[in-house]
Amino acid sequence: MDPDAGTDPAATDAAPYDVLVIGGGIAGLVAAREAVHVGLRTLVLEAADVVGGCVRVQEVGGLSVDVGAESFATRTGSVAALLAELGIDDRIVSPNPAGSWLHLPALTGDGAVTVRSPKTSLLGIPASPLAEDVRAVIGTAGAWRAYLDRIRPILTIGPAQRLGPLVRKRMGRKVLDRLVSPLSTGVYSVDADDLDVALVAPGLNAAMTRAGSLSGGVAELRASAPAGAAVQGIRGGMSRLVDALVADIRHFGGEIRTGMSATSLRPTPDGGGEGWLIAATANAGAAAADSPASVDGAQHRALRARRVVVAAPAGVAVPLLAGAREEWAHLADLGWPPAASVEIVTLVLDAPELDSAPRGTGVLVASDTPGVTAKALTHASAKWSWLAERAAAAAEGRNVVRLSYGRVGQPLPTAQLGTEDLEDLALADASAILGVAVTRDQLVASARVVWTDAVSHAAIGQRARVRQVRDAIDSDATIAVVGSWVAGTGLASVIPDARESAQRLRRGALHT
Repeated sequence: MDPDAGTDPAATDAAPYDVLVIGGGIAGLVAAREAVHVGLRTLVLEAADVVGGCVRVQEVGGLSVDVGAESFATRTGSVAALLAELGIDDRIVSPNPAGSWLHLPALTGDGAVTVRSPKTSLLGIPASPLAEDVRAVIGTAGAWRAYLDRIRPILTIGPAQRLGPLVRKRMGRKVLDRLVSPLSTGVYSVDADDLDVALVAPGLNAAMTRAGSLSGGVAELRASAPAGAAVQGIRGGMSRLVDALVADIRHFGGEIRTGMSATSLRPTPDGGGEGWLIAATANAGAAAADSPASVDGAQHRALRARRVVVAAPAGVAVPLLAGAREEWAHLADLGWPPAASVEIVTLVLDAPELDSAPRGTGVLVASDTPGVTAKALTHASAKWSWLAERAAAAAEGRNVVRLSYGRVGQPLPTAQLGTEDLEDLALADASAILGVAVTRDQLVASARVVWTDAVSHAAIGQRARVRQVRDAIDSDATIAVVGSWVAGTGLASVIPDARESAQRLRRGALHT
C-alpha cells in the first residue's frame, strides 16, 4: 500500500490538473475517486510515504494487523455502500458480540477492579440506573443517586450543550467518572465536560425532553436504534478499503504522489481559469530514484489546478487555507485547540490463557485507575474472528492485543520510551487490565505507531470554528475542505461528507 504515480511530473506539471487533492487519507481518496469517475484529471498529494491516513495495516509477528482505525460505524450505511461500489462488501464482518469492560479504581479501598460495561447505555449513560450491571460499576449508592434522574423534573430551558455537566447534574458524579469519562477520553480523546451533546448524541436532548429524564431519553434512543452491530470491520483489515480506493483511482487515470507536502496554496495571479497554484516539497527520505517526488532531482514543485480539495489534518489545512486568500486569514485565529497525540502499541502474544477472552473484546480505563498507564485495550483477536483464525493458524494460543496511550491535556507518556521499555509497560498494563499475567517470554512481536493532530469534531467550540471555515470556503466553487476535523469522527462521518464536497466541485467543473 505504497502507491506512486508512475508518470513523469515534468510532463504533467506543464498543464493544470482539473482537481488536486491535498492529503491522501480516506477523505482525500474518496474525493479523488469522485473526481476521476467523471473524467477529471486528478492528482493526490500525500505527505507520508503511504496513503490511507489513520487506516493503516502493519505486519506484526507475521500477522497483518490494523494499527489505526479498525472498524466503522454502521449508523448511516455510507461505508457499506462505498464498499459495495468497490466490490468488497463481501468482506464486511461484524465483531464478536461479547462486549467490552471497564477498568476502574475500586469503589472502596485501594486498588482497581475490572467490570463489564452495562449493556443498555449511550456514551456510558445507563438507560436503567438500577440495573445489576450498572450497580456493579457505580455501587448501590451511586445507582440510587443516578435513579433520582427519573423523578427529578427537567427544569433547564433549552438544550444541554456540554455532556459532562448534564450527566453530573442529572445522574451524579459516579456515573460521570466511572461510566461516561472513560468512554469520552478513550474514544473521542476529549474530556466529557468538553463534549458537545448535539454532536456525540444527536437527538438526545429532544428524547430527554419527551421522556422527562436523561436515562429515559437514552432508553428511547436505544430502542429506536437499528438492529445489528453498531460497528463492523473488513476481513483482512480496514486497509482493504485503502487498496480498493487506490486501485479505482488509478484505473480511471488518477495520479497519487506520496512523500510530498503542500506548503502553500494561492490563486493563480493572472486568473486565466486555471484556479490555484500549489507549492509542494519532497519530504526527507522521498528523494530515492524511484520516488515520484524526485523526478529530474526536483525537491520543490509548482503545481497548478483548476480546483483543489484540502483533505489534510487541521494542523496543515488551516494554515494553508488562511494563507490562500486575504479574506480567509482570520481562519488561523479561531482558537484552534492544540494537536493531540495517541500512541497505539500492538502486542502479538503466545498466551493460550487469553483464548477465552477474559475481558471480552476490549477495556476502557478510567484516568485515575492506579497501576495502569494505558487508556484502553482492544483484544483484537477476540474481537475479529478473521484475525483469530489467522493467529491460530500461525501458532496455538497466539493472541493480538492493542493498547492505546495518551490522554487529553497530558503529555504522551510513551514519547520518551525506547522499544524495550515500551514493551515492558504494555505487558504490565495488559496483565493488569486482562487479569492474566503476560510476560516477555510470551511476546512474539510488537509494533508502535503515533497518531497526531486528532482534533475532535465533537469538542465544544469546534462546530462553530468549522462552520466559519465552511462558510468561507463554500463561497468559492473551486475549493473544498474535507476530513474528520470538519466532518466528525469516524468513517461514517468522513466518507459521505467527502463525497458531497467533491460532487459540489465536480458539478462546477462539468458546467464550465
